[in-house]
Parts: sequence; C-alpha cells; structure tokens
Amino acid sequence: MPSLLGTEVGPTGYGMMRMTWSPQLPSEEKCFETLNTALALGANFWNGGELYGTPEYNSLHLLNKYFTKYPENADKVVLSIKGGLKPGELVPDGSEENIRRSVDECLRVLDGKKTIDIFECARQDPNTTVEQTVTILAQLVKEGKIKGIGLSEVNAETIRRAHKVHPIAAVEVELSLWDTHTLNDGVAETCAELGIPLVAYSPLGRGVLAGAFTSLSEIPEGDFRRLLPKYQEDAMKHNIKLVNEVKGLASRKGAAPAQIALAWILTLSGKPGMPTIIPIPGGTTSDKVRQNSHGVPRLSDAEMAELDRILQENEVRGARY
Repeated sequence: MPSLLGTEVGPTGYGMMRMTWSPQLPSEEKCFETLNTALALGANFWNGGELYGTPEYNSLHLLNKYFTKYPENADKVVLSIKGGLKPGELVPDGSEENIRRSVDECLRVLDGKKTIDIFECARQDPNTTVEQTVTILAQLVKEGKIKGIGLSEVNAETIRRAHKVHPIAAVEVELSLWDTHTLNDGVAETCAELGIPLVAYSPLGRGVLAGAFTSLSEIPEGDFRRLLPKYQEDAMKHNIKLVNEVKGLASRKGAAPAQIALAWILTLSGKPGMPTIIPIPGGTTSDKVRQNSHGVPRLSDAEMAELDRILQENEVRGARY
C-alpha cells in the first residue's frame, strides 16, 4: 500500500473537483454518500481545492459539513488541498501574503473539523521562484498550519529545486491513457528518483475513457471540457479511436473501460524507474466510486504491451489546455 506523510493510503484516491465545481452540482447528501463509499473502499486520500467552486462554496465548505456530520472519519482521511490563486480568479499569486491568506482561509472554512495534510499551490506563479514558494510553505509547516507540501503542474527541474528546500510530499500532474506526457518529460523519473509519490489527476481523461461522452456535442453546455483542444470535434473524431481500442481490451477482460484505464496506472506504479502513482478519479456517485476503487485488475505484461501498442498507433491530438 502507498503512503503519504507516513500514513497508509489506498492505491486509488478520490478527486473532489466535480462535487463543487460543475454546471450541475450533486446534493450534499449525495456527496456524503459518495465520500463514505470512497472511504469504505479504502480510498482515504482525498484531493480538494479552494479553487473548486467559488469563495462562498468550494471543497472546504463541503468538507466542513461532511466532517461535522462524520467527525470520526477526520483522522482516517489524508487531505490534500490546492490553493494559492488570487481569490475568485484562476490566476496564481505566489506572494507570501496570498499564500498565507489562502491557507488561513482554508483553515477558517474547515473550522477545526479537519487538518490540511498536504497543501499545494495549484500553479506555480511565474513571478516568484519555487524556492520562495516552498520556503513560505515550509514556514507554515513549522507553524503547524499544514502537515506537508505538494506541487501541482510542475516540471522535473522545479521538483528538484523544490525538494532541496523542503521534502515534497506529493506531485500532482495529469496522467492517463489519454495523456502520457508525464512519462516522457522527466517528471515521473524524477519523482521515482527522489521517492516522491505522483498523484495522477484526470486518470480517466476527464471522463472520456469511462464512456461519459464520445463527441463534443455530448458534453453539456457550460462544461469547461467544451473549451479544451482534445475534445473539439475534429480532434475527437481521431482521438475516439484510442477509446474504442481500450473498450475492446476491457470487453475481452470482462472489465469496464474505466477500470482498464485505472489498471494501467496502477500497474505502472512502482515498476522500475516509476514512482508510486496514486490515481484520483472523481466519480460523483457511489456506483462510480465502487467501479473505480473496487475490483480494478492489475494488467499482465502482455496486456501492458497491448496498451503500449494502442498508444503508439493512436496518438491523441490536441493540447491539454
């Protein structure tokens, strides 16, 4: 079993984004049911954010209500929170004033119901160095406001520089069959060398690998995925070929396509030259969490080779953002 900050966590975590940042939000009761299911199935690493929603309602507000109702679960969960953006904007601000504001605001909203185990700036501010950012966060660790420091959307050099200032608890980057850049840009290799767990967000390609949609027209209006290059109509006509190949393997193995996508990541995890990789799928219903956390197979060498072939023959078109 992987561990974060010395605490054992399940091989698969849980991403909270769509609980509070979506055109149609699930009810709090449905969220609580889903979170309880995740925890019961061993997905005790939860990933939320100050940016996941609005300043008035985001992951922290939902977590306050959840842990108020289920205080006995607070110590069972390893919680990672992204922040460090300008309030109400998707703009990084790595000044000491804003990082402290962000952490203090998250703690204020949590109101003692849960500690922040890992805090990460959602994006590195280009106007500050990572050394400055991590030095500020290291001081917050000393002050007892957070337990550990994570990095989000960073390159290999940034990871090395940050790790020299303070041990890094986790690095969060996009990784899936839909996007494998992390395996080729030195990030995975660097995390393996330094012993830093890699947290894989969007492990299901923002839902496309789970069959949530097959064309741009099927993505709901107001959903930010409609703006991303990979999901535009021309790109999707090509990219859906990869999805169909994964479906074929899933059918032969008697698994759901989403389970094959997660199995690929979990089978990579800890292999020679690879770090521990913890995918954080974010299904907002208990059924999806069960599918993502329970009964996900590990893949044989032959099946991994087949997926390598599928990736080589069906290179995904379009930038990530």
